[in-house]
Amino acid sequence: MAANVAVFVYLTLRDPGSLGGTVSAGQYDLGLSARFLTESPVEWYRLISSGFVHFGLLHVGFNMYLLYQLGHLLEPEIGRVRFTLAYLAALLGGSAGAMALQPNGLHGGASGAVFGLMGLAFVGFRLRGINPMNTGIGSLLILNLVITFVIPGISIGGHLGGVLVGAAAAPLLLSPRRVDAPRALTGLILLSVASALIALVSVGAL
Repeated sequence: MAANVAVFVYLTLRDPGSLGGTVSAGQYDLGLSARFLTESPVEWYRLISSGFVHFGLLHVGFNMYLLYQLGHLLEPEIGRVRFTLAYLAALLGGSAGAMALQPNGLHGGASGAVFGLMGLAFVGFRLRGINPMNTGIGSLLILNLVITFVIPGISIGGHLGGVLVGAAAAPLLLSPRRVDAPRALTGLILLSVASALIALVSVGAL
């Protein structure tokens, strides 16, 4: 959350117009689009930096509220290191989905990672024999998926990519059968690398 807010404050100070949702030069510097990945050299850092760029106060506020709630749910359960890696893996999953489905858009925001955490929690409940629809996670995920497809301008690929990676990480982190830490960390790193490769291959950067 601190990193997201810090980047938002920096970009707002650099261009106050971005506070109202206007796309600024700073957002172009850190955002994700196919044209930035097909230039030479490939600006691969945008696969990560885009996850910390937000377009307006409402955008960052909504994402940080969800991140706060999901962090309180998941971080005590899986630990700070694995939570951070799961977040980054989902962030890259969002970047991969964005490039696979909407390569020509300008993408930014923590929502890919946040959707990944929702997917992680949803599947985690199922693995433990709990119906996620009887928890707040089920309705939260469904509502946000509906919003994703209804409201124009939202990165559909980013949200779907994030939730898929988060769901894939659940057996590594929330399985009732104990998964040793090295295996869990290795799995999260592999998910991250695979997502980055998918994003680059999708736009022909590799």
